[in-house]
Amino acid sequence: MKKIAMLSVLALTAGTLLFATGKKEPPKPSAGDNSLSYIMERKKLILGLDDSFPPMGFRNEQQEIVGYDVDLAKEVARRMGVELVLQPINWSAKEQELNTKEIDCIWNGFTITEERKQNVLFSPPYLKNAQVIVVKNGSPVNSPGDLAGKTVGTQAGSSSVNAIEKAAQFKASLKEVVEFKDFMLALMDLDAGGIDAVVIDLVVANDNINRSGKPFRILSETLEEESFGIGFRKGETALMNKVWDTLLQMGQDGVIAQITTKWMGANISIIGK
Repeated sequence: MKKIAMLSVLALTAGTLLFATGKKEPPKPSAGDNSLSYIMERKKLILGLDDSFPPMGFRNEQQEIVGYDVDLAKEVARRMGVELVLQPINWSAKEQELNTKEIDCIWNGFTITEERKQNVLFSPPYLKNAQVIVVKNGSPVNSPGDLAGKTVGTQAGSSSVNAIEKAAQFKASLKEVVEFKDFMLALMDLDAGGIDAVVIDLVVANDNINRSGKPFRILSETLEEESFGIGFRKGETALMNKVWDTLLQMGQDGVIAQITTKWMGANISIIGK
């Protein structure tokens, strides 16, 4: 990663929540929670993801699904002794896919929010993130206020939409908010001049700028700071605890550091810290 981009991500690791360290006692499974035995007997863990969300999960040139979360999940599944099945889903319908048992978890840069907690059981946070604004290098925009009267794009169903909604004054100043199927399409439209800016996850913005070489820059002022977690069905604490305990073990033996450095350029994971 470029140094400036990496410093932006590293700054978000400060002030990590106690729950993220793994030191807080995890919730205990209920007597009727058979979520872990269900997975172990089936010997399969189906992971729902957006397959166009680099570096968390995306398709490479060979159309294989790869990414940071994919590598983490593959190692967790290997240690659990089950097959990992990567299931691309419509991100706007992710909670429905989970609750109808089409998938067993959502693991793809899934932002923890109070609203989502009403319908999803989250793991502790494993990575810090922020909602940022990306513009073209030659743009006169240097702060969110400079986008008054302009058009902003983002991904439908993403936490970026929520960040825009929360920033009521910012949203009211805009001419229009355009919701795309995914962030890559939004960035393509920004490059083509169809929109003036994109509200996007910091880790995704950094990855796109560094890998594509497009003439984009990230505004220094963020809209919102947040954390990524793994989403499970409500009540499936046994499965969540097993996955999290495995991640903690991976943190202790150095595998988390290896995977995070591979995809992020440095070990910015907050697992076990």
